[in-house]
This record gives sequence, C-alpha cells and structure tokens, in this order.
Amino acid sequence: MPAPLELYDNYTRTLRRFEPLHPGAPVGLYTCGPTVYDYQHIGNFRTFLFEDVLKRVLRWNGYDVRHVMNITDVGHLTSDADTGEDKMEKGARRTGKSAWDIAKLYTDDFLTQLARLNIEDATVLCRATDHIAEQIAFIADIERKGYTYKTSDGVYFDTSKQEDYGYLARLDIHGLEAGRRVELGEKRLPTDFALWKFSPPGEQRQMEWDSPWGRGFPGWHIECSAMAQEYLGDFFDIHCGGEDHIPVHHTNEIAQTEARVGTRLANFWMHGYFLLLNDAKMAKSAGEFLRLESLIARGYDPLVYRYLCLTAHYRTQMSFSWEAMDAAATALDRMRNGVFALPSDPNAAPDAAYLDRFTAEVNDDLNVPRALAVAWEVLRGDLAPAVKRATLLRFDEVLGLRLAQWQPAQEDVPPDVAAIAEARAAARTAKRWADADRLRAELAGRGWEMEDQPAGYRLKRRK
Repeated sequence: MPAPLELYDNYTRTLRRFEPLHPGAPVGLYTCGPTVYDYQHIGNFRTFLFEDVLKRVLRWNGYDVRHVMNITDVGHLTSDADTGEDKMEKGARRTGKSAWDIAKLYTDDFLTQLARLNIEDATVLCRATDHIAEQIAFIADIERKGYTYKTSDGVYFDTSKQEDYGYLARLDIHGLEAGRRVELGEKRLPTDFALWKFSPPGEQRQMEWDSPWGRGFPGWHIECSAMAQEYLGDFFDIHCGGEDHIPVHHTNEIAQTEARVGTRLANFWMHGYFLLLNDAKMAKSAGEFLRLESLIARGYDPLVYRYLCLTAHYRTQMSFSWEAMDAAATALDRMRNGVFALPSDPNAAPDAAYLDRFTAEVNDDLNVPRALAVAWEVLRGDLAPAVKRATLLRFDEVLGLRLAQWQPAQEDVPPDVAAIAEARAAARTAKRWADADRLRAELAGRGWEMEDQPAGYRLKRRK
C-alpha cells in the first residue's frame, strides 16, 4: 500500500497526515504571490517552485487542486511596521512609469518566468486592486466585532484583543514589549498592524480609494485574508509562502481571520526556506539580486535552476553558487540524454515497485531530493529500457523537468558528413561491421561523433 501523504504544518509544528477538509472536492491551496514593484529574484522563485511541487504531489496522490495566488499591486509598505512608502509608488518613481503600468510590467514578467521554470498556472490569479470592496467589507466586519481602532494615519488591528496572537510564530509578545525600540507613533502595541492607511494630507496617491474611514488604501495583510476567503472559504486546506512571512504577514492573516470568522484560515501552514547568496538572504531590498534572466544570460537553461532547487528540501536553506549551477546543468543534461536514448513504447507501464518508492519519498513532506535519487536509480538500473522511460516520465509529473519534450540541439551537419553517417547506418543495419567501423573512423577524422540510439543515431561535433 502506498505511503500516506504527510506534510509539515508550521502552525502545530508537527508532521501531520494530510487529509482534505472536504473529501471529493478540490484541495484549497493559497500561495502568497509577488509584490509587483520590481522583478522577482531567484530566491522568490525557489518558494514558487516548492509550491509547484506541492501542487504536483497533491495531484500525484489523486487530488484535484484549486490554487489561488495573489498579486500584491498596492499596500505593501517598505517597512513591515506599517511605515515607509508604498512599494508600488516607490517603484513608479524609480522607473518613471505609473504605478498601474509597473504593476502590469512586473506581473507580465513574473508570469513569463513561471512558464520558463515550468511552474504551472494558478487556478485563480487575483490582484489586490481588483478586490478593494472585499477588503473594505472584511475590515468593516472586524470593526463591528471590536478589534480595531483609528489613528490619524489609518485603521489598525488591536492585537491585545487576542490572547493567542502570534501563535504561528510563537512570538514572545511580552518580550517584544519589554525590549521595543521602535517608534510606535499612535499605535498602541508594536504588534498592531494597519488594516487601512489614509492618504497623506495634501498628497494625491496614484492608487487610493474611498472607504468608510477615509480616502486611502488597504494594508498589506488584509488583501490575502480577503481574497483567500473569497475564493476558498473561511477554512481551507493549505496556505503557503516564504519563511519570512511567518512572524508578520501570515501571523496577521490568521489574526484577522480569527477576528472575523473564528478560524485560522488554513488547516496547514507551509513555508519555503530562503535561498542564500554568500550566506546572506537574497532580497531586493539589498539592491543586488539575481534574476532568472541573469542565469539565462550566462547560458543556463531555466530548468537547470529548477533541477538545482529539487536537490534541496524546501524546509532547508539552500546556498546558491555558480559551481552548484554547473553541477545541476551537468546532471540535468545526463538525465535528459539518458531518457532521450530510451525507446518509447505506448504499451510499456511504469514499474510498480519504483512508483511506490517514489511515492514514499514525495509523501514524506515532499522529500524531493530522495525522490530524485530514486529517479537516478531507475535510469542507471537494469529495468527494460521502455519500462525505464515510462517510469521516469511518470516521475516527471512531479519533477516537472519536461523530460518527454526535450531533444538534443540539432547541429548543422555538412552534406558530406551526413552522407557518411547514412552510409555507416546502412552498413550497421546490414551487419557489415568492418565497413561500419571504417566509416565511423572517417567521421571522427572530420571531427564528428556518431552516437547510436534505439531510434537511429545522433551526430555531434567532437570536443
């Protein structure tokens, strides 16, 4: 019997067996999407890759998935303490474009990079600016229940009203109080957070709306709670994001939702860990970050980066280096060539024992590095070639490396070289081995290698 799916839930801090809240219905999955004030860096994409693997593993286990991802195109301030400038307004000033234009520019680029990494589209891609009414209604409900207070710059959530505020991150609220060094302004507690921010007096923002409290814009956290609830309900299966979301963003999503409907929003809270560059978290705020385009410019196939991310568990921080990229490129090239050389037989079925082993690994909290090791074992093992191929292509439904679609790059072969290759292939078919050896040597003398394959041969220049 295949191993059951177990996932690590950061809310309970335990490895738990996954069972859908609504059997027979699609699994509800919400993933925090990008703030589209700039390009996404490869550290961001590591989290999106983890979430893509999670979705694929859920389907591997027979579940349909309703995946909702937000686009933050307003309200994310430069400080998590609800101070500073809106990142969208800052991005608009940096680029000389409108906030609306940069939102479209960076959203379109984000979707392009997802496709390059073979990250599947969300079922619902929802923009914060398209759901202002839902966010206002959410805040109004919280206000009616007594969880808000108003200051001169906005409407805030009163975290003192919840005894278990910060449980997800195991925050030491009293310790924060005793050691606080931040300027609170009119906030009552350091942990209180903005639900709605007022437009500064005398200043017209590019993105602002009327509300019952005054003209302004929503806080960062309210958008995810409102849109998750809109598309997935009051309590759904899984909520994901990066590890940096645990202490503030996801903690506040839970607080808001508990205040409104009495749930923690999601049954499982899962988080992908950082990509490190020179032992430091990769972040746009540092001013230096690597984009996927940076890798492509150095000659890497984007799927090399996907492969690299598969080699580390999502709950471990991973260090990036060009040496690691080179190793991943070599490994992916060997896997692609190995699968390509295997014969395709529509009647060949994947090996059941290896399927069970692969399932046991991916169902152990998405242990893809060990699942990848199973794939290599299959490729190097002694299964029948067509069974090998069928098994590996089934694995690729989770790995997402597009193994079935890959073909070697076609080189321009001079006509005289092509003629020698055809003659050698004919000699080999006729079992005229001496002629075949002579023609292979002639090809080598012209700087070409002929690689025999089940479906014919491949010519490539000698290195």
